Amino acid sequence: MELNRHHYFMIGLFLLFLGLELQTVESITLTPEVTKFLAERTGHPVAATSKAVGVLTGTEPPLPPKTISFPEWTGYAALSASAVLILYSLMLPKPG
Repeated sequence: MELNRHHYFMIGLFLLFLGLELQTVESITLTPEVTKFLAERTGHPVAATSKAVGVLTGTEPPLPPKTISFPEWTGYAALSASAVLILYSLMLPKPG
């Protein structure tokens, strides 16, 4: 599939909103369910021990919620990439 100007414009808008979001948020705290899911998928040792404890005691201990912190430059990178893509989409010829 070939990308036309509408695709570039939508990707640029997505990156624009993502960049604005990354500028306003300092960190993201995941829910216990998502933390457990990621720990199981990545083979984290905490997930294996909590599963073993859950088998022995009948209840699984809750995992501490994972917090993701982004560097300051990620928001600026997304904003600059969005500017390039939006301007590029305006320079492409109209389809049809």
